[in-house]
Amino acid sequence: MPAGGIVDLIDQNIIKELQKNARLTNNELAEKVHLSPSPCLRRVRKLEEVGLIKGYTAIIDAEKYGLPVNVFVSIRVDSPASMVEFEKAIHQFDEIIDCYLMTGACDYLLKVVSKDLKSYEHFIREKMANVPGISKLESSFAFGAVKTQSPLPSRKLTS
Repeated sequence: MPAGGIVDLIDQNIIKELQKNARLTNNELAEKVHLSPSPCLRRVRKLEEVGLIKGYTAIIDAEKYGLPVNVFVSIRVDSPASMVEFEKAIHQFDEIIDCYLMTGACDYLLKVVSKDLKSYEHFIREKMANVPGISKLESSFAFGAVKTQSPLPSRKLTS
């Protein structure tokens, strides 16, 4: 991998194939990216070492798992000092699956999952209400997902 984290076309293909199916054997992956197994394995290990590949996971259907309610929560905190406390506090809540620091009208955007509205209400009243420094909290419920994409696009698509 060249300096600066830029990956070449072969690395892009390895990443694309692993995002589609991280359970491929090295031999299967090597065949898909047109390499022999040894260089393929070296490249995968290098991508892992430099942190481009952070890990491997299963993609779970949240609805079938019992968490069909998706809520996007906009948070405004009352001061810059509150940001530190807020960021510490949210790590204790499993319901929050994503948290982004934002520009614009809100300071943070959370993605929260819940089994139902009652559980979500409990999360807000019993957990989020105890996080210091929140000056505004606004919930937006997702009716459904129009597009979700976990594989990142290849560089050639974004240039």
